[in-house]
Amino acid sequence: MQIKDLRRFIKTTEKMVVPSRVASTTQGSAMLRKLPLRLQRYIVKRGARTNPYMCFVVEPYAMFLAFEVTDTEAAEQLLPPNYTVFPSAMFIDTPKRPCAIISAFNVHTSVFWGSRVEFYLIAENCKTGLLSWIIIKYESNTHSYDPKQGFIGPSTSHSVVTTSYLGEIIIDVASARSDNGLVLVADLKNGVLKELDQRLWVEGNLSVDYGGELQQCTKPFSLVFDPKEMSQALKIPLDDISLCTNTFGAGALNPMPFEAACFPYAQHFVTTSVPTATSMRTAQDLEQAVNDINNKMNALEEMECKK
Repeated sequence: MQIKDLRRFIKTTEKMVVPSRVASTTQGSAMLRKLPLRLQRYIVKRGARTNPYMCFVVEPYAMFLAFEVTDTEAAEQLLPPNYTVFPSAMFIDTPKRPCAIISAFNVHTSVFWGSRVEFYLIAENCKTGLLSWIIIKYESNTHSYDPKQGFIGPSTSHSVVTTSYLGEIIIDVASARSDNGLVLVADLKNGVLKELDQRLWVEGNLSVDYGGELQQCTKPFSLVFDPKEMSQALKIPLDDISLCTNTFGAGALNPMPFEAACFPYAQHFVTTSVPTATSMRTAQDLEQAVNDINNKMNALEEMECKK
C-alpha cells in the first residue's frame, strides 16, 4: 500500500469519529437497552443501511498478553461450532502453543469511547481454514453492543489503562458484575520491536467470532486495516511485567504469560456495524478493501456535508 493511501485511510477513520455524535449515541444506548433484544437487533440492522461501517482507533500502547492453554478440553467448550484451538504465538520467534490472548487498550470509535479488556481464544475455523480470534469475554467502562447481549452499559467498577513518564503501562480493570479483573504494570524500556506472526495478526483478524456466553450463531466478521499496522510490535521481556491479578481464563490457562506485546502507535480499523462475513483471506485483499472503503466513506462524508 502506498503511503498516501495509508494516510488517507487514517484520516478517513479519524474523521468518522465525531465526539458530539459519540456522546449522542452513548445517551441513546441507555434507552435502547430497555428494548427487547429482537427490536435492538432490528434497529442496529436498519441503521446499518444508512452507514454500514463503524470506525475504531486503538490508541497507542495497546497491551497484549499471550497465555498457554493448559486445559484444551475446557477451552474447546468455549468455542462456537466448527472451531478448534490451534497452536499460535504473537511473534515469529516464539514457539507456538495452544493460545489465549488478553488485551487491554483505550479506543475511540464512531459509536463509543473508552477502555476495554478482551479475552480471546485463538482457533482455526474448520470450514474456512482461517485462523480466528474468538472473543470469549470483555469488560469496558463505556457502553457496548454485541449480537448476544445487545446494548449494554459500562461493565467495570473501575478501568485504568494508562502510561507513566517512567515508561510504564499501568492497567487496573475490575468488573462490577463478575470476578473479571486484570491488574499489571509493564516496563517498556527494554521492549524491542519484533516481527509479528502474520497468520495470527492479519489472517486472524479477517475471521473474528464470538464464543463462550457471547455466542449468537453469527458468521465470523472481518476487520479492515492496513496490514502493515500489524507487521511489528514491542516485545516486552516477561521479567519486566508485574502481573498482580488476572482472572480471565482461570483454570484453563497457565497463570503466567509466555509473551507480551505492545503497539506503540495508533491502529486504525473499519468493520461493519452488523457482523458480516467477507471473502478476504490475504494482505492483498485487505489493501484492496482499504482503498474501497476510502472511496465509499469519503462519498458518505460528502453526502453528510450536503445535508
